[in-house]
Amino acid sequence: MFDLRNYSLSDFNYELPEKLIAQQPATPRDHSRLLVYNRKTREITDDHFFNIGKYLPSGTSLVVNNSKVDKCRLLFNKGRIEIFVTKAVNNRIVEAMVRPGKKFKIGKSLSLTEDISAKTLSVAGDGIRTLELSHPLDDEKVAPFKCTPFPPYIERDESLSDRYQTVFAKDSGSKAAPTAGLHFTPELLKKLQKQGFQKIETTLHVGLGTFAPVKTEQIEEHNMHSEWYQMTESQAKSLNLAKSITTVGTTSVRVLESAQKKGGKFIACSGETDIFITPGYKFKYVDHLITNFHLPKSTLLMLISAFAGFEETKKIYQHAIKEKYRFYSFGDAMLIL
Repeated sequence: MFDLRNYSLSDFNYELPEKLIAQQPATPRDHSRLLVYNRKTREITDDHFFNIGKYLPSGTSLVVNNSKVDKCRLLFNKGRIEIFVTKAVNNRIVEAMVRPGKKFKIGKSLSLTEDISAKTLSVAGDGIRTLELSHPLDDEKVAPFKCTPFPPYIERDESLSDRYQTVFAKDSGSKAAPTAGLHFTPELLKKLQKQGFQKIETTLHVGLGTFAPVKTEQIEEHNMHSEWYQMTESQAKSLNLAKSITTVGTTSVRVLESAQKKGGKFIACSGETDIFITPGYKFKYVDHLITNFHLPKSTLLMLISAFAGFEETKKIYQHAIKEKYRFYSFGDAMLIL
C-alpha cells in the first residue's frame, strides 16, 4: 500500500539534460517517438507514434481533449510589457499576470501603444491584476499583439503556433496545449478508426494551475487550481458504451475522474475540477493512458506515477533519458498499458 506521507517533493525529482527539452515538434506530428510500457509484464518497447495502433488494446476508445489554446499572451513594446490573460471577465475586463508588475498600479492607466491602454482595477494576493482594457480583446488593433502562450522552456516562435494546437481542437479556452494530443494527424486518426478505435471528445480548459510548480515539500499540502470541464450527453453515451478507455493526456484523465455519474454511468455534466491525483489514487474509469514526458516535481508527473506506479515511472524516465527521448510539450510520447 503506497503511503504518500512517506514521500516528499524531492522524490519526484529527476535530472534531465537540457538538450532533451524539445524546442520543435516532430514533422510530421506522428513521427515522434513512442515508448510503450506494459504494466503487467513491466516491459518497455521503443517505437514511433504512427505505429501506436499496433499496441492499443482491441476495441479501446480514445478519449481526447478538444480544447483550443487561446492566444492569451499580449506582448507590447517589443516584449518588454506583458499581459498574460488568465481569465476574461468580459471582452474588456481581464484577470492577468503582468510584467513588469511595478508599471501596473491600482487606479492608474498604462499606455501600451499609441491607441491601447490598460487600467489596473485591483491586485490580488498572488499578484494577479484585474485590468480594464481600452479596446476589446477581439478588436483588430489588439490582434497584432496576441501571442501563443508557449511554456517558458520553449523558445518563443510564433511560426509554430498551429503546431501547438491539436488537430481536433475546437473549443477555445486553454492557456496551454493538451500536449499528448499533438502527436495525432488526421491521417492517423482515420487509420485508427478503420482499425476499430473510436475517438471520443471531451473538454477541459487547461489552466496555469496544472503547470504551477509544487512548492510544498509535503505533497498533500499543495493546492490545485481548478479547471473547467464539460461532457456532453452524446459523449457520456459513447463513454458508457466503450469496451475500454484509453485517455489521451492527463487532462482527459482529469475529466473522466471528475465527471458526474448516475447509476454507475457517465452523465452530461460540466463544472470546475481541482482533482489532485497522486500515487495511491485508485483510478475508476481509465484503463490505458497516452501522455508526454513531464517536468520534475510536477503534478503531472505525480499523476503518471499514480497510474504506472512510483518505482515503475522512475524506471520509464531513466530509460527515456538513456535512449534520448525528447521531453515536454513538443517532445515524444508514451503509452501506458
